Amino acid sequence: MASSMASDDKPTPSQAAAGDEKGAGHFTAADRVIHGARMATEKEQNMTLLQGIKLYPKAIAWSLLISTCIVMEGYDICLVNNFYAFPQFNQKYGEQLPNSEKWEVPAPWQAGLSNGAMVGELIGLLINGWVSERFGYRWTVIASLMVLNGWIALFFTAQNVQTLLAAEILCGVPWGIFQTLTITYASEVCPVAMRGYLTTYVNFCWGLGQLIGIGVIMSMLDRRDEWAYRIPYALQWMWPLPLAVGIFFAPESPWWLVRQGKLDEAKKSLLRLTSLNREVDFDADETVDMMVHTTALEEKTTAGASYWDCFKGHDLRRTEIVCMVWAIQNLSGNSFSNYSTYFLKQAGLGERQAYGFALGQYGINMVGVFSAWFLMSRGIGRRSLYLYGLCGLFVMLMVLGFLGLVPEEQRKQGAIATGSIMLGWALTYQSTVGTVCYSLVSEISTRRLQIKTVALGRVLYIIVGIITGVLTPYMLNPGAWDWANYAGFFWGGSCFLCIIYTYFRVPEPTGRSFAELDLLFQKGVSARKFSSTKVDVFEDEINDGLVDRFQAQRGPDDAKVTGGKAA
Repeated sequence: MASSMASDDKPTPSQAAAGDEKGAGHFTAADRVIHGARMATEKEQNMTLLQGIKLYPKAIAWSLLISTCIVMEGYDICLVNNFYAFPQFNQKYGEQLPNSEKWEVPAPWQAGLSNGAMVGELIGLLINGWVSERFGYRWTVIASLMVLNGWIALFFTAQNVQTLLAAEILCGVPWGIFQTLTITYASEVCPVAMRGYLTTYVNFCWGLGQLIGIGVIMSMLDRRDEWAYRIPYALQWMWPLPLAVGIFFAPESPWWLVRQGKLDEAKKSLLRLTSLNREVDFDADETVDMMVHTTALEEKTTAGASYWDCFKGHDLRRTEIVCMVWAIQNLSGNSFSNYSTYFLKQAGLGERQAYGFALGQYGINMVGVFSAWFLMSRGIGRRSLYLYGLCGLFVMLMVLGFLGLVPEEQRKQGAIATGSIMLGWALTYQSTVGTVCYSLVSEISTRRLQIKTVALGRVLYIIVGIITGVLTPYMLNPGAWDWANYAGFFWGGSCFLCIIYTYFRVPEPTGRSFAELDLLFQKGVSARKFSSTKVDVFEDEINDGLVDRFQAQRGPDDAKVTGGKAA
């Protein structure tokens, strides 16, 4: 039946008499869903950020807790890439350079270790697309933390580079699971006004993990024994158990519960996510109705919920955009910056100076997230931040390349200038592309296919990361291509291509409900017209089968519509 009635319309006696008893009852159930969904959507879109914080303080806390799982991955990736400039690590796992007293981990093994975690993450991402939808977000994260607790022992006891590689691959599996679940959970437990902030907090966790990692490494520089690198690895054990205990008490995503048909549990989860002392007009039944309505609309346009469905119809466009938004993080030069310490040493800085610049870079990574929040709070959209951020990165990468022309006698000054540009690059990247990406991928994908779409996007990110992870050590390693600053030209050209793609393909999701985004993609609206196109999601029909399940979950006397609030 059509759902184009006004928000305060109710079935008239003549409409009820026109059909049989079952039809009239069905009309009432559908009317209740549409009415509640409309009310909840209007309230969410009119809600300010401050109102959202007051209404959803517990949702913020639970989302921050689950997002903290990403700290572990940021910490380890930081260790691996920065250990290459660590003398003790190189002497244990590297080889002595010919005609030199220096030790280096060979470029093939550098590439292998850096990419080992990515290989494991590929496996974890694909597993997560099925496991989390079947068992729920909470239990998937808890199980992954327990598995990770065991694999960390390989890092701590590794006697050769081959064991380190095995540890990277095995630990990569749960890290891959965290990458998608943290973003999805954050987007599903908060209203529209808070969605961009909680999803981008995941990037803050990356920066926090990297900052802790580089701080631990700097504290070990004066040690000359094996504990200089074993202690940093052992510190990974401080995360899994406390996180698992906390997440055990977290509420499940209400959107996941609605997709499972557990509407009463979804309402209970919503009540656990919201404040008891509500200062805004909130109705849990209406919010569940909105979730049911959105799920019904998606069921109509998306027949299944498998990986194959991500490549059908208008979902193909959404999958493409999510994949490219992820991939652009690496294609815009991020792989280059991940080797900052190693790169700065090759550029001429001393060991402690290089780590000092890296510490500043990782601190800026965290500050950049707050910068992105400030810019979003000023009304700047995600698309604009992403596009103009890429333009800034392109300019700085070209400057880095030209700094390679500095004469040898001024190499020290050129190295300091290079470090300064890299700090500016890090701030620009984290204030725009690096942070906004997490919000874009969570909003552009459909609810039914979100886990799988985000997983596929992250898969492409990792594949591109593997390629760039293989190329970058060769670009910077003095025993290989030894490009040094000239690598900036390569990544500058790649970044320019990313700018062109973003302008024509990445839409603006800011302020849109999930149902509105579904309709915009269904109608094939151009990416450049997303923000200006008006749509009414209640003009479309909803899936009758889901309404029947909704009615079965709630009795006819439950949550009757009385002036827009549940009785």
